[in-house]
Amino acid sequence: MSIKETDDVLHSTQIVIEQALQRLGYNQDMIDLLKEPIRLLTVRIPVRMDDGTTKVFTGYRSQHNDAVGPTKGGVRFHPGVSENEVKALSIWMSLKCGIADLPYGGGKGGVVCDPRTMSFRELERLSRGYVRAVSQIVGPTKDIPAPDVMTNSQIMAWMMDEYSRIREFDSPGFITGKPLVLGGSKGRETATARGVVIMIYEALRLRGIELKNARIVIQGFGNAGSYLAKFMHEAGARVIGISDVNGALYNEEGLDIDYLLDRRDSFGNVTNLFSQTITNAQLLELDCDVLVPAAIENQITEENAPRIRAAIVVEAANGPTTLEATKLLTDRGILLIPDVLASAGGVIVSYFEWVQNNQGYYWDEQEIDDKLKNMMIRGFEHVYEIHRTRKVDMRLAAYMAGVRKMAEAVRFRGWV
Repeated sequence: MSIKETDDVLHSTQIVIEQALQRLGYNQDMIDLLKEPIRLLTVRIPVRMDDGTTKVFTGYRSQHNDAVGPTKGGVRFHPGVSENEVKALSIWMSLKCGIADLPYGGGKGGVVCDPRTMSFRELERLSRGYVRAVSQIVGPTKDIPAPDVMTNSQIMAWMMDEYSRIREFDSPGFITGKPLVLGGSKGRETATARGVVIMIYEALRLRGIELKNARIVIQGFGNAGSYLAKFMHEAGARVIGISDVNGALYNEEGLDIDYLLDRRDSFGNVTNLFSQTITNAQLLELDCDVLVPAAIENQITEENAPRIRAAIVVEAANGPTTLEATKLLTDRGILLIPDVLASAGGVIVSYFEWVQNNQGYYWDEQEIDDKLKNMMIRGFEHVYEIHRTRKVDMRLAAYMAGVRKMAEAVRFRGWV
């Protein structure tokens, strides 16, 4: 993702934050505070590489606002990480937490690197180096990291171990998305996808479409996309299209999802094994009941929005639809479930993990799933009610639902 694109993502986020706060009756001082993170740390991380050389990586940690409670959000390892990207992502995390009524503000972190070109031990040294660099501003009562793009439970385990060494006591609540044996929560790995599934159920119900044989198209076959394809297939829906960075697969009768899951690599790539593929652009424009962008930002734009033929768009990725495209889709009667609502499952189950770490008592997976379902449906109903009664699009409705709790916490604290 280019600097221009990340600028656009941050700018468009700030536009909707301002609109949401104005609709809720807050003044310009509140807007000025909440449209930017309250804290941004840039760090340089020296890492000894396997060949004996030292490479210096740039990392970031953005904390949007901690008026409600500690900030919370993932750490991504990706060559496209930038300052503006993590700022925008931390604001989105605040909104997700607000919609789900969690006691958190939003945080986000990242390191500019390509983990696909690094060895296991190089990744461990980078993970530990990142924690050392940001250790002054993170912790179970300050800022709680989690996995994100190209990071996983192993990286979280290294980060937790490094933080525990620095603080000289075991700190499982410092980070979420950990392996189960280190205090992780059941259901965490599949949480984002399960949350998206719940949103698809609710959206189909509103539109009077039966899930069985509903035609689903999923852009992206990483963690969220692959689990989503599996859950939809098991529920009886027809997953007619999936994609990865190399291209897309399409079959009107439904793809063999079990076969694709078995053949995909650790980065979610599978289309390179097939000769008959279509492009990601073509995938987005397929005739379907539900389109799920589960890849990267800015995929549905002013240019291709008029050609989107889905009845429902559910955003599993962060920022896949531009503001101009949101208006075009809404005007055409397409039901859009925005990212800050649809992909909140991950942070909700991360919250469950943090609670379990703090109390030292762990729930079974059914209890996790039941709690997740209740919170996701409650968030959906709240956002949809704002959309219906205020006559605003679903994105603005979600921002209004998400920012209100934080703005009220700021007001009661007397910051503004």
